[in-house]
Amino acid sequence: MVGEIPSAETTNKEIHENMQAVEQNAELDSSQKLENVEEKSEDNASVNTENTEQQNLEQISQNIVLLKEANESLQTQVETTKVQLEEKDTQYKRLAADFENFRKRTQKEKEEIDVQVKCSTIIELLPVIDNFDRARSQIKPANDGEMNIHKSYQTVYKQMVETLKRLGVSPMRPEGQEFDPNLHEAVMREATTEYPEGTVTEELVRGYTLGDRILRHAMVKVATAPEPEESTTEEAQTDAEG
Repeated sequence: MVGEIPSAETTNKEIHENMQAVEQNAELDSSQKLENVEEKSEDNASVNTENTEQQNLEQISQNIVLLKEANESLQTQVETTKVQLEEKDTQYKRLAADFENFRKRTQKEKEEIDVQVKCSTIIELLPVIDNFDRARSQIKPANDGEMNIHKSYQTVYKQMVETLKRLGVSPMRPEGQEFDPNLHEAVMREATTEYPEGTVTEELVRGYTLGDRILRHAMVKVATAPEPEESTTEEAQTDAEG
């Protein structure tokens, strides 16, 4: 039996079905390929993420190391600066102490020189004061003219004494005091029973002081014990023989 020739409608239908099958297969292949691509992309993305994280961790570690090194360097600089500051502070204090000692020493030397000059000047004036004092005590005014002269002496003498007081000069008053070789110079001795032995009985030349300095020793008369009378000695010997 001779086969039947398919009609044009049947052929078109088969062609259409074949084309649909091809399209479906193509879509399946595309979907499969797309899925494969997406999976590869995800895998690559995961790998890239891991690599990035690893790089970040390494960078952070490096930064930490650098920061530690920088911190250690700063600590070293701080310690060095502290030592330098302490050295400078010690030097400053030493210089300040040296300067203060120098200032005090210079001030003391200046004061000492001032006192020495003052003492020398006053010592030169003391004989003048003595002469005024003697003249004042010896003048006995007999008339108004002499009284005027006497008053003039008194005025000048008083001014000089007041000037000495302002300078810090004080006269000694040794009468009745125990003889002190640091203050007095014994030029006479007097046997007496009115004063204990070694007591100053009279000031012959006035002594002066300036603060704790002796400008001039006072020339004085000093009491000594009286010698025993001869009669008393003989009576004592007679009593002893009897």
